[in-house]
Amino acid sequence: QVQLVETGGGQVQAGGSLRLSCAASGRTFSNYAVGWFRQAPGKEREFVSAISRTGGNTYYADSVKGRFTISRENAKNTVYLQMNSLKPEDTAVYYCAARPWVTATTSDYDYWGQGTQVTVSS
Repeated sequence: QVQLVETGGGQVQAGGSLRLSCAASGRTFSNYAVGWFRQAPGKEREFVSAISRTGGNTYYADSVKGRFTISRENAKNTVYLQMNSLKPEDTAVYYCAARPWVTATTSDYDYWGQGTQVTVSS
């Protein structure tokens, strides 16, 4: 079992930045790939970014490529999502999730955090 807790959400104006953190506890964190997903009101949960177990491979949705950066510190059991140049359409609840191998498919992930709200005002 892996427990995940997201922090760092909040309200920011368009063009601003936020850094989300996903802290893990339970099993060995370095055995898991981590993905970030988001869900806006009335929409399905969508893939944002993912990182492999060692951090050597990263993946991004086209909508955030060049603006968001995912990273991890296995010694701290934490994955980060640095979000720059935020847009109103980035407004959503952001979730981190973990599974043994990296994928962009929501349903593939075994463990999920409770989510953190990000609101970007124009």
